[in-house]
Amino acid sequence: MLAEQGLLADDAALSQVGGGAKLQVLHCPPRAKRVVHLFMAGAASHIDLFDHKPALEKHHGEPSDFGEHVEAFQNGLGPWMKSPFAFRPYGESGKYLSDVVADLGEVVDDIAFIHNMVGKTGVHSAATYLQATGFQTPGYPGAGCWVSYALGTLNENLPTFVVLPDHRGYASNGPKNWGSAFLPARHQGTAIFPERNPPIADLFAPPDSFVRPESDAAGLDVLTTLNGLHAAGRGGDSRLEARIRSYELAARMQLAAPDALDISGEPKHILEMYGLDSIPSEFSSEINPVEETVYFSRKCLTARRLLERGVRFVQIWSGNDNGFPRRNWDSHENIERDHGPLARGMARGTAALIKDLKQRGLLDDTLILWTTEFGRMPSTQGSKGRDHNPYCFTNWLCGGGLRGGTTYGPSDEWGYKPLDRLHPTTVYDVHATMLHLLGIDHERLTVRHNGIDRRLTDVHGHVIDEIIA
Repeated sequence: MLAEQGLLADDAALSQVGGGAKLQVLHCPPRAKRVVHLFMAGAASHIDLFDHKPALEKHHGEPSDFGEHVEAFQNGLGPWMKSPFAFRPYGESGKYLSDVVADLGEVVDDIAFIHNMVGKTGVHSAATYLQATGFQTPGYPGAGCWVSYALGTLNENLPTFVVLPDHRGYASNGPKNWGSAFLPARHQGTAIFPERNPPIADLFAPPDSFVRPESDAAGLDVLTTLNGLHAAGRGGDSRLEARIRSYELAARMQLAAPDALDISGEPKHILEMYGLDSIPSEFSSEINPVEETVYFSRKCLTARRLLERGVRFVQIWSGNDNGFPRRNWDSHENIERDHGPLARGMARGTAALIKDLKQRGLLDDTLILWTTEFGRMPSTQGSKGRDHNPYCFTNWLCGGGLRGGTTYGPSDEWGYKPLDRLHPTTVYDVHATMLHLLGIDHERLTVRHNGIDRRLTDVHGHVIDEIIA
């Protein structure tokens, strides 16, 4: 009986592994088989969204006293500053959320919050790399690349790893956040801009082009032959193989992608849920919640359509790289002005995505991870902004295998550092937990590179058992 149970477990695990997977049998029974990674570029403020701090309300305006030397990124050591947004309890768990993320109150009992996250740096590019790839420097695969490499594809007609950047441009590091580095190049993320026409660059010839479907197919046949001859003598270089695969995938995507990216056929009640039922013809030049809702929600709805068609890992970005006026979460000057619209748009789209996945039975085996590169200080920069805080911030997870309605790892009374400074949570722990829920032992998913067995979690990481159902 024990042997039979083992065989059945192996069969069940194997059924979760797709074509082209490195792992033929998973390391443990999976709770999820796909991931949505939500990344708030510029550093979202935990104490203005999810981590309620009554002490800041009580001592607002008083000189900040951290009881220790504080290394600020700029000049953010002004008085204590309460959030400009009110906090209220939501759900059966009674979790306090800011008014600007109130839409998440409907799904708060599905979410597991982690409030004692710590980083290693207050520099955007390095901190973004750390959260996106597990390392502070370039040259390492993105988290979605590792999942693609391990689990393979669930749909040969669509990419395994899709990235939906901010419509205004890339965040810090750009495509290096989802590059495959030393993994086979076919596992890199494919960037799609749902709001652009066309959403995928160069997938089709321009409408007024001389290229016709028949000539395009004939050209691809010739290209395949030439590439095959060239690759035959270069077996150790994965780049050409990846390019061949990309052309093959592009040919299949010409049939599958238009349907996946077309939201016009969605029912009215679904579009209303995402806030996409009445889209203005133009938006204000100032950052505003309507615009942020439309663009972020469209990416969330597109993500759902991709997930249900077999895309394994979807990464959604909010905020582009530094620039003025602010169009990211880097709110040095004014938290209320910048965080308000961004947060309302993010919360509307994210809550709709969670409810949408749940009503379709997909949330049970879909893992959602919300993160940012670091947090923001509880003291003021200027009179209305907040400086960088790599010493403490928030992540949250939802969906496949998670114990919703939970809060793990509190921060201190100010939200400055973890309450238990000896036992913070790191990105390695979050990545280890993500891989575990996908059926992967993070210590066993390795690739030999430059004489070192590399992995997503470097030489660190522990599964956070407390948030697993």
